[in-house]
Amino acid sequence: MIELPVVPSSSDRKSKPDWLRVKLPIGKEYTKLRALVDEHKLHTICQSGNCPNMGECWGAGTATFMILGNVCTRSCSFCAVATGKPTEYDTDEPKRVAEAVRLMNVKHCVITSVNRDELKDKGAEVWYQTVVRVKEECPQTTIETLIPDVKSDWAALERMISGGQEVVSHNMETVERLYRRVRPQAKYSRSLEEIQRIKDFGKRTKSGIMLGIGETKDEVLKAMDDLVAHGLDVLTLGQYLQPTKMHLEVAEYIHPDLFAEYKEIGLSKGLNYVESGPLVRSSYHAEKHI
Repeated sequence: MIELPVVPSSSDRKSKPDWLRVKLPIGKEYTKLRALVDEHKLHTICQSGNCPNMGECWGAGTATFMILGNVCTRSCSFCAVATGKPTEYDTDEPKRVAEAVRLMNVKHCVITSVNRDELKDKGAEVWYQTVVRVKEECPQTTIETLIPDVKSDWAALERMISGGQEVVSHNMETVERLYRRVRPQAKYSRSLEEIQRIKDFGKRTKSGIMLGIGETKDEVLKAMDDLVAHGLDVLTLGQYLQPTKMHLEVAEYIHPDLFAEYKEIGLSKGLNYVESGPLVRSSYHAEKHI
C-alpha cells in the first residue's frame, strides 16, 4: 500500500505566496513568437503545460517545442497536457520545427513531446528526424531534448538520442514513494535506468523534480543520490503548481531558502549543475546547462 500525501481540500486551499507571482506574457517579442508558433502550427509545452515562465522566456525570444501532437497517452496527475488517444502523427513536423528555429534565430533549442505509447517506436523516428533537420537547417544551434519514458524499449531510446543533440533530459518528476500517485504509468527504477543508458550513450544528462507534492527532505536527498549514482549531470528543482482543480493539489509551498539549500546539497553530492527555485521548470535557463 502506497502512502499518499496529505493535501488541503478545495475549501482550504493555500494561497500562493508572494514569491510565486509572475508577470503576464506581454511585449513585442512575445507577440512575434506567438505568431510564428501559430503560423507553423507548432505545439509548445509553454502553452500546453501552462508554464509560469512563458512571459519571461517568450519575451526573450525562446521557447520549448513540443512534437508528436498535444494529446498524451499517459494520465499523470500533475500535468495539464490533454490525455487521450492521439490522432496526430505529422511526418512533416521535423521540417516545420527546423524552419521555425531558423526564423526565430534560436541559439539553444529545447524539444519535448507527449508520450506516444500507442506507436511501435514510441515516436522515436520523428524525434530523430526533428533533431537531424534542426541541425541541418541551423548547424550552430545547440539542442536539448526532453524525452518521455520509453517503457524499456531501449532500441527506441537509442534512436531518439542519436540525432546529434547535446543534452538529453528525462524527468523523474517526484520521489520514489509518490510515483504511483504522481506518475501511475511510470516506474521510478525504469526512469533511473533510462538516465543511465543516456549517460552510457555519451550524452549530457538532465532531470527534474517537482517539490511540494508531499515529499520529505530525506526523500529528496535520496532521489539526488539515486540520480548521481545513475550518471546525472544537471538537475532542476521547482515548485509544483496545480494546473486545474482536476489535478493533484499542492501539499506545501516550498520556501526559496530551502530551494537554495537543495542547490548547495546537490552540488556537494557531485551534480555539475543545479537549477533550484520556486518557478524553475525543466527548460528554464536551459541554455546554461549546455
